[in-house]
Amino acid sequence: MKYTADGDLRKFDVHCSILFTDLPLLQRPAAAKAAGFEAVEFWWPFGENPVPGDKEVDEFVTAVSDAGVQLIGLNFIDLVPAARGLVSVPGREAEFRDNIEVTVGIAERLGCRSLNALYGNRIAGVDPRVQDELALENLRLAARAAARIDAQVVLEALNSIESPDYPIVSAAHAVRAIDEVGEPNLRFLCDLYHLARMGEDLFDVIATYADRIGHVQLADAPARSRPGTGTLDFEALFAALDTAGYDGWIGLEYLDPDNDWSWIA
Repeated sequence: MKYTADGDLRKFDVHCSILFTDLPLLQRPAAAKAAGFEAVEFWWPFGENPVPGDKEVDEFVTAVSDAGVQLIGLNFIDLVPAARGLVSVPGREAEFRDNIEVTVGIAERLGCRSLNALYGNRIAGVDPRVQDELALENLRLAARAAARIDAQVVLEALNSIESPDYPIVSAAHAVRAIDEVGEPNLRFLCDLYHLARMGEDLFDVIATYADRIGHVQLADAPARSRPGTGTLDFEALFAALDTAGYDGWIGLEYLDPDNDWSWIA
């Protein structure tokens, strides 16, 4: 699993918001480096605050840079509502748009070129069409802001088992929304775990949307555990990604209290 079909080292990054959780968040990049990884990614690291103070931002930037790892991915604010983001939430446009500028600023300082925009849950009593129109506008603004630093915005499908109010639960729906926005740097985050929980044919998804995939994340199904503990055939999936021409980073976004990396060997 460690090497591609061409014999190159496969590029795995550690998702430090879900791994190394026995450590304070700012210590996790250094832990990832000590474990042999060169790159990390994070959910939004400042809780429900869309515009953290300079001191908080500086501490985060310093933790990543001092660890000597590359920041591969960063979420826009995601802990609201119910940890699924603000992209489609009416009445909170100003929070999300202020957050765009902060997130892009952090990405610029750390050389991060992939920003994840969670679509947001359906809100009771709000017309879904209103939410979708707002989402398209906000995604367009986020993509244009990211383009200033030559970065991409990625949109992912989640699974409805764990996220029953999240409307984008298939690869096709995610790509359709991306096409509606129409920005060239808005791309598909192919999260193999969420797609598997929805019963999608992962090999068909990879082949069909090969030219739309901006980032890949993984966890084994059905328990969101490390590879080799569930039902997914990662050797075959990595081969499919190689065939599709994907040569980007693969984010390790799974639950593992032991931080066991033996599956990579």
